[in-house]
Amino acid sequence: MDIEGFVRDALKRDNEEAVLINLKEKILEYKNINPIQASKMASAVIEEVKHTMEIESHPDAFLRELINYPRANVAMGQIGVGSRGAGDFFVHRKIADIVSSTHTSAFITPEAQDDGGVVKKNVASNDIYITTAVDGIHSRLSEYPFLGGFHVSRAALRDVCVMGADPVAVISDLHLADDGDVGKLFDFTAGVCAVSELVKVPLVAGSTLRVGGDMVLGDRLVSAVGAIGISEYPPTARKRAEVGDVILLTEGSGGGTITTTAIYHGMFDVVKETMDISFIKASEAIFNAGLLPQVHAMTDITNGGLRGDAHEISNTTGVGLTFSYDKIREMINPKVLGMLEELDIDPLGVSVDSLMIIAPEDVADEVKKAISSVNVAISEIGHVDKSGKAKLIKDGVEEEIKPLFREAAYTKIKKIVGDSTPEDFDSMREKVENAALDAINKKDKVVRAINKK
Repeated sequence: MDIEGFVRDALKRDNEEAVLINLKEKILEYKNINPIQASKMASAVIEEVKHTMEIESHPDAFLRELINYPRANVAMGQIGVGSRGAGDFFVHRKIADIVSSTHTSAFITPEAQDDGGVVKKNVASNDIYITTAVDGIHSRLSEYPFLGGFHVSRAALRDVCVMGADPVAVISDLHLADDGDVGKLFDFTAGVCAVSELVKVPLVAGSTLRVGGDMVLGDRLVSAVGAIGISEYPPTARKRAEVGDVILLTEGSGGGTITTTAIYHGMFDVVKETMDISFIKASEAIFNAGLLPQVHAMTDITNGGLRGDAHEISNTTGVGLTFSYDKIREMINPKVLGMLEELDIDPLGVSVDSLMIIAPEDVADEVKKAISSVNVAISEIGHVDKSGKAKLIKDGVEEEIKPLFREAAYTKIKKIVGDSTPEDFDSMREKVENAALDAINKKDKVVRAINKK
């Protein structure tokens, strides 16, 4: 529970005494302390929050702007941030716009909406491509730290691998709420280190803090893992896909999303299916076979499932992609596919953690041989064409692949929330757009002020 946020909202509705009594009761629900101590804690929080609210009337306009943030009046859940659908993709593009406004150079920027970012450096007259990626722990794995650490590490490393880089280091950022058991820190780190040991990429640095410091009660775990990779070759970015290329897919057993689905539906045996490093083995096989320079693009089937990735690739490159539904199903782990179908979850709308490779036909044959040699299943599932759209052939009928407003609902609460596009989506997008522009203007103003010092 965010007690600072609670107080900030409550003071706008109730008198201070009522807020104090209410907050004291909430603190006692979480903490094993005496009522007097809880009352002192509640009073301190209220006093601190009241001070922060005084900024609204501060005479220094620049300071007011610095402290406040541009209001979109659109909540994260409303527009589906983190739900890997149309709303989420839109917000990420606005974040990329803010990054682009800095006019700093990179070989692959967030504007490309790719799996990782890339900078090019010339070292001893040789071009070196440095790839970075970061992923956050699945929010529903807070109570399962090892699984959270394991899967988020795989995700970050995958994002580096699909850009054609050789992973060289992993970093970790770990936040546990005030009442969380310290053992969660160790279990999460052990999950990260299990992947580190399996793929022989060291965990080299990190940060460990409390979620919200003293202001958040409970034992929620939130964290992120980053990965760094290097390559002598240009990245296998989505924008390199060409008409006539073949699309390959490795078998996917899922990661954090599939694990969450299994746990919260009581289908625990499926969790074990997700515990592998097949994706990284497949990437290494391409790298070791010397095929990387000839592969046009690679991506992992994660954010919003194949629906999301296919749409983003087509949208970014302008080319079309045609897929076979039956071939895709064959490349999903049978137990995972069985669970998805039993629960009526669209297998094209969730993260199944397959590696998708786009390459010329002759190169694709060599890629299949290389990946098969490390005992990872792979198959041709489609091709790149001139249509400019992502399409699916199902039961002999062609249909356009479009991302849903949210990824396919894979928990009961997500099914209740739904995946249909809100009627006011256009209005929300306009508000979010304006907030992003306000953030850019604020950044520019602060940079100018600092440069004048």
